[in-house]
Amino acid sequence: MDQGSFLQATGQFADGIIVVTTSAGHAMTVSAFMSVSLEPPLVLFCAEKIARFYDAVLAAGSWAVSILAEDAEKTARWLATGSRPLDGVAHHPGQVTGAPLLDGALATLECQTAAVYAGGDHSIIVGQVVAATSTKGSPSRGPLMYYAGSYRRLQGS
Repeated sequence: MDQGSFLQATGQFADGIIVVTTSAGHAMTVSAFMSVSLEPPLVLFCAEKIARFYDAVLAAGSWAVSILAEDAEKTARWLATGSRPLDGVAHHPGQVTGAPLLDGALATLECQTAAVYAGGDHSIIVGQVVAATSTKGSPSRGPLMYYAGSYRRLQGS
């Protein structure tokens, strides 16, 4: 199995794009994210073990998720590159964790780390959601997606 074939095959699955942040101001664009459980409310994301963000999120013990809207591609690209500051990205502190929540996000979640599992060159970080907000009703903007190696928008949004 070669990595190129693996990446091409898994790239056929569309992912939403989020930004994970810590109260210390660390941020990372993530596409490997999902909800896990309703009771208790759990979500997970995957982080590369060699990334500086990995150590920062584990040290913080709490973090926030901002689900990006289709007009946030510039932000997603900026924070996808290592060591990017949140300077110039509009945000405000979460009420529970203090981790930055991106202004204009479709939804935000504040989480406490509940478990960390090994997953090859990444770790699977599970968080218990302690606060959540979202746009009310039908959002006027759709989500930012990642498909086949490119950022995309949902058709019709």
